[in-house]
Amino acid sequence: MVIEQVELKTTFSTFAGGLNTKMMEGGTNLSAGQRQLICLARAILKGSKILILDEATANVDPRTDALLQNTIRTQFTDCTVLTIAHRLNTILDYDRVLVIDAGQMVEFDSPQKLLQIADGFFRRLVEEHEEQ
Repeated sequence: MVIEQVELKTTFSTFAGGLNTKMMEGGTNLSAGQRQLICLARAILKGSKILILDEATANVDPRTDALLQNTIRTQFTDCTVLTIAHRLNTILDYDRVLVIDAGQMVEFDSPQKLLQIADGFFRRLVEEHEEQ
């Protein structure tokens, strides 16, 4: 059941209507992370082969961030995942990273290879991120 794959079964079991609960406009009766997980559930149901994530974990707590990342890694293994991310830990295990600076592509390779470039953009971003 998809609701279990995105780990929302317990959440919906607490609602009086369960899975038949009416969602408020904008999904305001769910947290930001729960809304993101619902979007992932929809993508699973549709059998999406391309998943585009624009700061998917920007407004969530660390537990929900981990849940989202786990869902992406386990449920979308046969998909192309395009992720716009400022939390670099979310993309360090991706196959390829495209670094854009001032609207221009400056680097494209595996994170491991990009980290080996001494004066590379990606390496500098990771180092700055670690300092924070």
